[in-house]
Amino acid sequence: MLVNFNDKVAIVTGAGAGLGRSHALALAARGAKVVVNDLGGKDGSLSAGSLAVVAEIEAAGGTAIANGANVADMAQVQDMVDHTFEKWGRIDLLINNAGILRDKSFANMPIEDFQLVVDVHLMGSANCSKAVWDIMKAQNYGRIVMTTSSSGLYGNFGQANYGAAKMGVVGLMNTLCIEGMKYNIKVNCLSPTARTAMTEDLIKDKNVLELMTVESVTTGLLALVAEQAPNRSILGCGAGGYARAVIKETDGIYLSPEQQTPENILAQWDKLENESNSEELKAGWMQTNKYVAKAAAFLGVDLSSK
Repeated sequence: MLVNFNDKVAIVTGAGAGLGRSHALALAARGAKVVVNDLGGKDGSLSAGSLAVVAEIEAAGGTAIANGANVADMAQVQDMVDHTFEKWGRIDLLINNAGILRDKSFANMPIEDFQLVVDVHLMGSANCSKAVWDIMKAQNYGRIVMTTSSSGLYGNFGQANYGAAKMGVVGLMNTLCIEGMKYNIKVNCLSPTARTAMTEDLIKDKNVLELMTVESVTTGLLALVAEQAPNRSILGCGAGGYARAVIKETDGIYLSPEQQTPENILAQWDKLENESNSEELKAGWMQTNKYVAKAAAFLGVDLSSK
């Protein structure tokens, strides 16, 4: 089935360059009307990047407008969403892409740099998602993508702030996808790696860099906001590779009340770590049910009749 976004309205944050620019261009090429958001000047002026992307979209026959809202400022975000809705009457797709880096080892990182990165990545994603949420509920349709990172999923030296924020958006996705399900709002995460201003200084091999196109990542993004998109998926993308990252929990162990000591936990750590029966839990209550079931089995209680 061909993926297209005819009659759909998309907001792409941080779209003046890099991945955001690529996302905006691709969405417009497949029929979407696009809000090209990029941080503007304090005087209210629009960024050169956002204006250039809009011009590029329009030159190709597409429809777009530029916006300079700071995603960390809820009032500015709400104004962007209100203006979009007034202009086009709906908002179907939100791509939370805006981001910054303030890399430094945790010992040397000013707490202000931690706060700033969390404000842009995590609060920026929350602000934008909150501003479009009721619109998507009312129209019974929405696709939201958070941009996470391997730094959040797996860790990276010098990026405690970035990693914390990027794992935070996974938690945001995990709840929003549940709350949005009955309204046909699907929420997913994109975990990209590409040749951008953020990464080109880290990878020196030119042949590898040539494969790390932003377009290869955008291909994954388009799948996550398609009508037939999955829900609650973390899609890794880079250099033509695509994979789903999954958070699982091992089957674990059970300790009776008299056995519940830290010594007994450590003594059975190998069993606790055994991944042979690990499971992807798709809601918090599933963990509770699992532990209760272990306790019930120990007591010989049949929960199926309760």
